[in-house]
Amino acid sequence: MYDIKNVSKMKLLEVHAPEAMRAFVAFDKAVLAEGAIPGKYKELIALGVAFTTQCPYCIEIHANNARELGTSDREIAEAVFVAAALRAGGAITHGTHALKGI
Repeated sequence: MYDIKNVSKMKLLEVHAPEAMRAFVAFDKAVLAEGAIPGKYKELIALGVAFTTQCPYCIEIHANNARELGTSDREIAEAVFVAAALRAGGAITHGTHALKGI
């Protein structure tokens, strides 16, 4: 089902919902622009989120963007484990809801 070529179909979203698509593109551009957080770090944050949401499109796009901004494989590998730790931590803390206590 995953095929990066599907991203080109986003043009159809613009055809059918132009205002919403323009707003999304503007929002996405603003969010990822250089600011207090440099673009490289924003792309690493995006990768961490993409790893936890398991979106292959986002992983590919943001990995490429991060590399263009000078991100190394070592930095991406660390981002993988930060995402894994947060996801595991979420499972552990949510798991406490299933316990009856002492």
